[in-house]
Amino acid sequence: MVAPGLSRLLPFLRWWPRVDRASLHADAVAGFTGGIVLVPQGVAFATIAGMPPEYGLYAAMLPAIVAALWGSSWHLVSGPTTAISIVVFATIGPLAEAGSARFVELVLTLTLLVGVFQLALGALRLGTLVNFVSHTVVVGFTAGAAVLIAVSQVKNFFGLPIPRGAPVHEVLTTLIARAGDINPWITAVAVVTVLASIAFKRWWPRVPHMIAAMLAGGVAAAAINALLPGGAARSGVASIGALEIGLPPLSAPDLSPGTIEKLVPIALAVALLALTEAVSIARAIALKSGQRIDGNQEFIGQGLSNLAGAFFSGYASSGSFNRSGLNFTSGARTPLAAVFSALFLLLIVLFLAPLAQWLPTAAMAGILFVVAWGLIDFHHIAEILRSSRQEAAVLIATFVATLTLDLEFAIYIGVLLSLMLYLNRTSRPPLEDVKPDAAHATLVFNSTTGLPDCPQLKIVRLNGSIFFGAVNHLQEALQGIDERNPSQRHLLLVATGINFVDLAGAQLLGQEARRRRALGGGLYLYNLKDEPRRMLERCGQLEAIGRENVFALGEDAIGAIRRRLDAAQCARCAVRIFEPCREEAPPAA
Repeated sequence: MVAPGLSRLLPFLRWWPRVDRASLHADAVAGFTGGIVLVPQGVAFATIAGMPPEYGLYAAMLPAIVAALWGSSWHLVSGPTTAISIVVFATIGPLAEAGSARFVELVLTLTLLVGVFQLALGALRLGTLVNFVSHTVVVGFTAGAAVLIAVSQVKNFFGLPIPRGAPVHEVLTTLIARAGDINPWITAVAVVTVLASIAFKRWWPRVPHMIAAMLAGGVAAAAINALLPGGAARSGVASIGALEIGLPPLSAPDLSPGTIEKLVPIALAVALLALTEAVSIARAIALKSGQRIDGNQEFIGQGLSNLAGAFFSGYASSGSFNRSGLNFTSGARTPLAAVFSALFLLLIVLFLAPLAQWLPTAAMAGILFVVAWGLIDFHHIAEILRSSRQEAAVLIATFVATLTLDLEFAIYIGVLLSLMLYLNRTSRPPLEDVKPDAAHATLVFNSTTGLPDCPQLKIVRLNGSIFFGAVNHLQEALQGIDERNPSQRHLLLVATGINFVDLAGAQLLGQEARRRRALGGGLYLYNLKDEPRRMLERCGQLEAIGRENVFALGEDAIGAIRRRLDAAQCARCAVRIFEPCREEAPPAA
């Protein structure tokens, strides 16, 4: 058993007992697959960010290891991402020329500040903020991001000249308009890769299907270039190219006050985007793996990761959708897979970089198509669409926003819609008609007795808490009872579903009690929990309601209230829904 203090300082001790020979083998295979994928992606992301190509690879080494060991997700793989790379270029570009020494220095400083903000948010235990990212938002965001991953690879899958970062609609219209220009050789390599991945996963599950698929794509490309007259120049099947990169060198951010002042607002925005991206991805993968994500620990892991990147030639990083998805689908069991991925990447760039010339770009596109398909949770999408119109609206809005807006705005829109639905539901707690159930020895209320209303006493159960947002709805609902039936001046509120009452709610109950007394009736509470009762007492509303009108569980509330009803009207009543009423003689005809 790991001591709580030590596990907070070294969180990898929590999952370390899960490591065994089988998990090491699975993590190594997943890490090797991820390491290969990182080579072209790191170069591409660095180019998008305006950084020298090697910085994209460096950002996927030590920062990825730190994020894996000090985060909470078993499968999240951190490093350079499209969204962060675009934001880095867009925000630092106006301050220095892309690729220049000054640009690199500013980006390193930005990375340091991003890490500081993320670490501070984690230390302040604000990771609970990610709990407002609902399951529906995660499913919609994941599906949208999967489509973006696939769309980003259409160029490499079909060999079409599509600008990098083109929106989804532009990519699809270009694909349709230029279908006749599709390169059959490039597409053949990509299709072979996809089919090989499907075949190995289905019929030879013990073989790492991602690696087997990349090898199949490489063999197909080599065969096409060897058999086709003119070779690669004729087929257009290109590789990611050879690389010549060494160990990540130490780097020094610019800590001058003027630079920090310029970059603080940018760093805060990048930090929030990166955290939203990382935790959303971690939660999306956790839905498939059954893991629980600790938002605070993930904040700390991401913060330490960026601090490490700032001093080891990396730039701002976050969780990667496609690499995390690849890590999960490749069979990773622990965060050691991300560590292996970074180590294999280091070995590749040190010793095997020239062999990258044999890995076709089309094969990489095919692999990412497979990953994108695996990220779409068809089961939960169908469940959401079938079960709730409101949740379906959130899902569709998040999905569409992910395809059409920046990723961070898509998440914010989904979260905002979820909060609006939540507030709408909690601000309109239902009042359920209930009656005493004679089948129980003690006083129990339910809605299935089939009994009619008492002409003088209305009994309802409130299924929700009474807070400022619900006051207006409840005030209208409570007043509507005696407006519909003026003789029902007495109201028994079964309070088993009231978890808390705030000041506005307490004042509502006191006001309702006074209003009903003025009508000649009363407000009564049954089985009120301790916390709401203490709130009523603290603000003086318990006296307004009357302590004698608040009944504990098991007390004969019906008998006590019945003595306060109009005896003459009771004598004329033919309903007699309460046990004491039925024991009396029926009224004369």
